[in-house]
Amino acid sequence: MSSQQSPAAGRARLAASRVGHVFQGDNGPLIVLDGVSFTLESDEFVCLVGPSGCGKSTLLRILAGLLEPTTGTVTLDGQQVDEPQRQVGLVFQQSNLMPWRSVLDNIALPLELSGVDAGRRYREARELVGLVGLDGFESAYPAELSGGMAQRVAIARALIQEPEVLLLDEPFGPLDALTRELLGEELLRIWGARHSTVLMVTHSINEAILLADRILVMSPRPGHIAHTFEVDLPRPRALEMLHYPIAGELAQAVRAEIRI
Repeated sequence: MSSQQSPAAGRARLAASRVGHVFQGDNGPLIVLDGVSFTLESDEFVCLVGPSGCGKSTLLRILAGLLEPTTGTVTLDGQQVDEPQRQVGLVFQQSNLMPWRSVLDNIALPLELSGVDAGRRYREARELVGLVGLDGFESAYPAELSGGMAQRVAIARALIQEPEVLLLDEPFGPLDALTRELLGEELLRIWGARHSTVLMVTHSINEAILLADRILVMSPRPGHIAHTFEVDLPRPRALEMLHYPIAGELAQAVRAEIRI
């Protein structure tokens, strides 16, 4: 299937080259990743799918510089990644908000830790509150938020440092189906406004088809990229497009590749 190119595709931003990772456990070494290679282009939205336990989350932590690969390399704009990079944001499945901080304070936290003055960090945090659709909840605390709202805060917190690459580890995993769909559409809107390069792990094939330019399918452990599918749906995307015949055919093809 031919690729629907994103606005500025063509320049590699983040690249993995033969990345492998081995965990040392009580029962000996466990090979989690083996020979993972792919590139993310500028402004591209890519989804990563695969069976449970294939190493998707481990791979994202390696890409973010939080975990050193056992073999292989990760590069950002040609420079090797061996520690967390300000240009790379990471959102986990759980929002991990600080319960004693308000929405605004949670979003502003990365700039506070970087020593940015209060005026600037709260100005930028308020702009992001509007971007993620949380106007009116600036003073709310995490316990007062729904799961979907908490994930919006987590996404805003990752965006406040204006990352060039955004890594999302099943950010909608704990949410109900309707909330997932609504946040998926919101994520597309935010991506369109911010022009980041995005790699998102998801277990939902339909979610991947709705969001992505490309879908990378990982093999069972030890994980590697077993197949790449290009999503030939026009942008802007809408949920109704999942009923297009081409979307149904793609979903079947991705599902079949995961089951191999």
